[in-house]
Amino acid sequence: ERICPFCRHPAPEPKSKEEQDRNIMKRVNANDPAAMNQMSFRRHKEGGYDDAVRYAKKAAELGDAGAHFNLSVFIYEGNGVEKDGKKRVYHLEQAA
Repeated sequence: ERICPFCRHPAPEPKSKEEQDRNIMKRVNANDPAAMNQMSFRRHKEGGYDDAVRYAKKAAELGDAGAHFNLSVFIYEGNGVEKDGKKRVYHLEQAA
């Protein structure tokens, strides 16, 4: 059983991927950087590289270290963003 990290009550299991996406998007719309990074990872996994980069950039601007790391990976792979060694190192340093 999953426990909510905030209220310590049992967390309901999302019924479907669509419901999960809706819940994440609510958090994204509230400027939650962790949710933006999570959405970035999902979009990248699905092949939506432009959206993945957009979500990761916004999360990184809000201070999410994981988003900085993901951006460094996107830059390394050249998916949705131009390969650039200096930017990659910058995002790796910010993630550290």
